Amino acid sequence: MALTIDFAGRVVLVTGGTRGVGAGIARTFMEAGAAVEVCGRTDPGGDASGPAFTRVDVRDEEQVARWVDAAAGRHGRIDVVVNNAGGAPFTAFASASPRFHRRVTDLNFLAGVFLAQAAHPVMNAQESGGVVLNITSVSARRPSPGTAVYGAAKAALESLTRSLAVEWAPRVRVNAVSCGLVETEGAADHYGDPARMERVAATIPRGVFAAPADVGHACALLASPLAAHVTGAVLNVDGGGEWPAFLQYAPGVEMLRESAP
Repeated sequence: MALTIDFAGRVVLVTGGTRGVGAGIARTFMEAGAAVEVCGRTDPGGDASGPAFTRVDVRDEEQVARWVDAAAGRHGRIDVVVNNAGGAPFTAFASASPRFHRRVTDLNFLAGVFLAQAAHPVMNAQESGGVVLNITSVSARRPSPGTAVYGAAKAALESLTRSLAVEWAPRVRVNAVSCGLVETEGAADHYGDPARMERVAATIPRGVFAAPADVGHACALLASPLAAHVTGAVLNVDGGGEWPAFLQYAPGVEMLRESAP
């Protein structure tokens, strides 16, 4: 029997779903047949073939609750919510203002709290339950200089994922997708010109950045019946992580690379 992922008749909400990773996630669920709604602070423009858009500041719990309630009213159900909105500019911790740290925390942690809490009553009342997916980062589990509070917020989100998976079982599953480096529209702003991006990609064992669709496919798997017994998990989509720094100086690295097919 062939394995398929079919979301026909299912409703999926994606925060920050108008560009980058979020757009890749939304597109994947749409291709699998789901009715997809996205939110963000900037309207991407009218595209009749794209997901329905609502302007929402996900740091505002009342706006998030109104969006979730309205979507549930339109569709009669909510099956998957993807807490994707996030990010932070590179900023030295010591010189950043308290207001900056608070806004980064609100966007990368509390926004996920608000979305999960708003969706839970709808999902818990459904016989089929529902799935909450939190998009986190490798920065949650490795040093994140320049984005220290972002990394700490993502670590908190992973901890929340594990706790809610227990608290909301068995009806609502809660998982996270931990992203490594992803090539999006704004990647060059963060990693530099193509030559610099190529050097950055060389630090990834697979040798390439992820595509937004790679994250979308991981989300579709975790939200599907194929992962029915998976909850409280953090799935790494990072191409193998990073080459250990010492290997650039150790003689064994040449041997490892020469033995590769």
